[in-house]
Parts: sequence; C-alpha cells; structure tokens
Amino acid sequence: MAAVRNGVRASSLNAQWIRTRHGGTEDDCLELAPLAGGGIAVRNSRDPDGPALVYTEAEVAAFLAGAKEGEFDHLL
Repeated sequence: MAAVRNGVRASSLNAQWIRTRHGGTEDDCLELAPLAGGGIAVRNSRDPDGPALVYTEAEVAAFLAGAKEGEFDHLL
C-alpha cells in the first residue's frame, strides 16, 4: 500500500468518495474512497477538507464483517 498517512487532509487525496445511500442529509455520513496503490480512506462528510483515516483492505473487510454480524449494534 502506498504510504498515505492517517490525518492527511482528505481533499488532498484526489479520491472518488463514496457515501452510503442510508445516510440522512448530505452532511451526516462517513465517506470512503479507494486509494491508488491500495488502502481505503475514510472521512467525515461534515468536514470534507478535514482529516482522513487510511485503512488496509483487510482492516475494512474485518470491520464490515463485524458490522454485518451486529458486533457494533450496541453503540447505537
């Protein structure tokens, strides 16, 4: 994976951001973007120029599997 540091300004990544259709308004979602060279960036739609967190595909896959199995339901 290319060396993209956590906390980099999201708008500097020149990425195609994807937002869930399950979010409410345009400003209350997490957005994800695949990065050139691997990795997936995550940003807060309320702050599109703010920091992005960068994860490996394996880390995102593990999170999604846990979410699908309800591991985080108690947080809502």
